[in-house]
Order: sequence, then C-alpha cells, then structure tokens
Amino acid sequence: MSKIILFKEQTTQAEQDHPREERRQQGNPLRTTWNHFTNDTGEVFSGVWGSEVGSWRIEFGEREDEFFFVTEGRCRIIDEAGNTSEAGPGDALVIPAGFKGVFEVLEPMKKHYVIVERKA
Repeated sequence: MSKIILFKEQTTQAEQDHPREERRQQGNPLRTTWNHFTNDTGEVFSGVWGSEVGSWRIEFGEREDEFFFVTEGRCRIIDEAGNTSEAGPGDALVIPAGFKGVFEVLEPMKKHYVIVERKA
C-alpha cells in the first residue's frame, strides 16, 4: 500500500559530499542530502538538500529535471550565457534537462527538491 511521506516525520540518514574537484569554483562546501523518497522505477527522487557557501559547475543530463523550493539561505544559478537567477526563502525554481552552468550558494542554504530522471 502506498503511504504519504511527510518530510518532518522521516528519519532518513543524511548523505554528505563535496563538489568534485574538477567542478569546484569557489570553496569546498559540504553538501548534505536527506533523500526521503525514490519511486519504484528510480525516476523520481525527493527530499531536503543543504549546502555551505561555495560554487561549482553543474551539468544536468538530457532527461533530468529538478524542481526546488528554497527554505533557508540564498543561491545563484548562472547559465553558460552568463544569465543569472537568484533565489531565497520562499522561491521556487526548475532547472531543466540539459542545463549547464554554475550553482553558487551565497548564504548557507536548504531546499526541498524533486528530481525526475526519465528513462529512455
């Protein structure tokens, strides 16, 4: 039976990492992910993500979209053409499949995310 997943009730083990060295631009921020949900096909992931201040290059796969909602802190996303989008508490964004650019954490932040990785 399917069950509603209320994030605040989850006891998900945190996973921590840093941006890969070849992608780092500023600092070496610790990033923490609490992935609260993965669907049966492994195409949808949802949870909470946090990061210290820093920046790194990002490259989304051709079938990978991410929606996120900032709950704390601030970030800036810069596309390859130099266009920027900033987000803070209460802002929601979608990073579309195929996106390439820079993710910059301006203030320590947390976000709720949903990632969809469509299978072929």
